[in-house]
Amino acid sequence: MRSSISSTIASGLLIGLIQGNPVTAAEIKVLCTQALRTSVTELAPRFERATGHKVDVSVAPSGKLVARVRDGEQADFLIANAPNIDGLQKDGKISGTRIDLARAQVGLAVRIGAPKPDISSPEAVKRALLAAKAVAYVAGGLSGNIFEAALDKLGIAHEIKAKAKAGAPAAGFVARGEADIAAQQISELIAVQGVELVGPLPAELGGTTQFSMGLLASAKERSTAEAFMKFLRSEEAAGVIKAKGLTPG
Repeated sequence: MRSSISSTIASGLLIGLIQGNPVTAAEIKVLCTQALRTSVTELAPRFERATGHKVDVSVAPSGKLVARVRDGEQADFLIANAPNIDGLQKDGKISGTRIDLARAQVGLAVRIGAPKPDISSPEAVKRALLAAKAVAYVAGGLSGNIFEAALDKLGIAHEIKAKAKAGAPAAGFVARGEADIAAQQISELIAVQGVELVGPLPAELGGTTQFSMGLLASAKERSTAEAFMKFLRSEEAAGVIKAKGLTPG
């Protein structure tokens, strides 16, 4: 069932056509961080069907997206972690207010059928990681930075990095049997077939990230971009976001 925002958008188009003032289809470009990839790529076609507009979604780690914006890449809005949105706003690259979209947690996953280790406490996570023959994570990405900070807190950074498999998606290494444990945003872990989520990192290890949206100052299709951003905050979108392992808001 379409949400009220989807119905409102569709009704607006119908009224415009009846009044002899048809809405011109537009194409917007969205720069989207990896943690929201599965959510946004599922929701974009729904928005397209409801409005007739087109949505081009370009996915990359938040840091790389920010660099692309600073280098002048043309797009309409950005989805990234909140501090990066705030930084671009201060630099005049983003206009308007930051819009919070979802919170994500870094979690651990194992291959389907493998025993799930206890990760209920920092000490339990430490034991599980040390017992693994290989651990996969996305070095240099947002989840990778959080995971490396957790390793530092646990005092096992050297041991884990020595047996690490670095690359995206991290869960791919586990699915192929090349690693015993994968660490990444939960939304990315559960998107990979052949693996099973163990759970989020304990709160003491600081694994939660706020992801937000920002309208780029250089946006060419502002009204359409704003409509899609509003749709991403709808009840319909919240259901999809939650199903992908994220917390809406």
